[in-house]
Amino acid sequence: MRHIWICLPVAWCYPALAQSLPALVGEALQNNREIVAAQKRYEAARQRPSIASSLPDPMVSLGYTSNGTPLPGGGLGTNPTSNAGISISQEVPFPGKRKLRGEIAEKEAEAEFQQYLSVRLSVVARLKMAYHELHHADVSIDSIKRSQELLRTFMRVTEARYSVGRAAQQDVLRADTQYAILETRAVRLEEEKAARQAEILSLLNRPPEGAIDAPTAEDAPPLMAALEDLYRHARTEAPMLRREQKMVERDELSTNLARKEYDPDYTISGGYFNQGGMPPMFQARVDFKLPAYFWRKQRAGVNEQVFALSEARHNYEASAQLLNARIKEFYVTAQSARKLMDLYLKSVIPEANLALESSMASYETGALDALSVLTNFMTVVDYELNYHEELMRYVAALDQLEEMTGMQLDTTGEVSK
Repeated sequence: MRHIWICLPVAWCYPALAQSLPALVGEALQNNREIVAAQKRYEAARQRPSIASSLPDPMVSLGYTSNGTPLPGGGLGTNPTSNAGISISQEVPFPGKRKLRGEIAEKEAEAEFQQYLSVRLSVVARLKMAYHELHHADVSIDSIKRSQELLRTFMRVTEARYSVGRAAQQDVLRADTQYAILETRAVRLEEEKAARQAEILSLLNRPPEGAIDAPTAEDAPPLMAALEDLYRHARTEAPMLRREQKMVERDELSTNLARKEYDPDYTISGGYFNQGGMPPMFQARVDFKLPAYFWRKQRAGVNEQVFALSEARHNYEASAQLLNARIKEFYVTAQSARKLMDLYLKSVIPEANLALESSMASYETGALDALSVLTNFMTVVDYELNYHEELMRYVAALDQLEEMTGMQLDTTGEVSK
C-alpha cells in the first residue's frame, strides 16, 4: 500500500511577471478612479498660481452730478459742479506680494502632485497585495484538493481494513472528520479568493461581474535593498515626505507674505467728466491702505504664520520618524518571512513528509494507529499552508515598502511617475 503515499508537493509560487500583473498595474494607473480624481485635483491646483499672482479686477464707475434736479443733465454746462463721467480704479498690492502669493500657490500645486504620486503608489500596492493574496488562496485551494485526494485514498484503505476487522470504526470516522476539516478550509479560501477578485476588479474600475485569472507561479524575488538604502530613498523620493516638505516651503513663503502685510496696498484711479459747454474735468488719485491696526492685525498674522511654519516642520519630522519606523517594521517582516519560507521549504516540510511516510509504514504493519497517521498528515498540510502564509507575508511586506519609499523592489510592473 505504500505506493499510494507520496510526499505532498509544495507549490512555492509567486505571481509571474510575464503573465498579467504588469498589465493590471498599467490598467489601474489609467482607469482607477482614485488616481483620476487625484490627477484632476493636481490639475486644478496648477491653475491657482496664475490666479493668486494676478492683479485684482479693476473697477469702472459711471455716474453724474446734477444741480437743481435729480435727473441727469441738471445744471450741465452752466454749473461747474454738474457733470457726467467715467472713472477707472485699480487696486495694486505692495510690490512683492503678488509674487509671494503665486509662489505659495505653486508650492500647494507641487504638494498636490506629491499627493497624486502617493495615491498612485497606494493603488498599485493594494493591487499587488490583492493579486498576491488571490494567488495564495488559489495555491492553497489546490494544495487542499491534492491533500483531499490523498486522504480519500487513505479513507478507502481504512474502510477496506475495517471491513476485514483490521481497523477500528473510529479510524474511518476520524478520516471522515479530517476530510471535512479540509473542506471547511477550502470554503474559506474560496471566499477569500472571491473577495480578492472583487477588490482587484474595483481597483481596475471593471464591472464586479468579471473575473481575474489566478496567476501562475515563479520564485519569490530576494530583497536586495539594504535598510539604509530604503531610508535614503524615502528621504528624497517618498511622496508622503516630499509633500510635507512642500508644505514647509509653502508656510515659509506665507510667513514672508504675512510680514509684507505691514506694507500698504494702494489704489490708482483716474476719471473723465464731461461738463457740457464747459471744459471737461479730469481726475487722478492714489489711495493707500494704512496698516493703522498693525498691533492687532498684521502682528497677529505674522505670529499665526510663524506657528503654522513651526507646525509644518514638526509634521515633516514626525512623518519622517513614522515612515522610518514603518520601513524598518516591514523590512524586518520581509526578512523574517523569507527565513521562515526557507525553513519550511528546506527543512520543516521535507521532515514532516518523512514522518508521514514512516507512520504509514508503521500503520501497514499495525504498529501505529490511524490517529497518528492522520495527525502526521494534517501536520504536513498545515506546514504547507504555513509556508504559503509566509510567502504572502513576504510579498505583502515588499509591496508596503514600495508604497512607502517609492522604490522598485520586485519586477512585477514598474510604477512610473
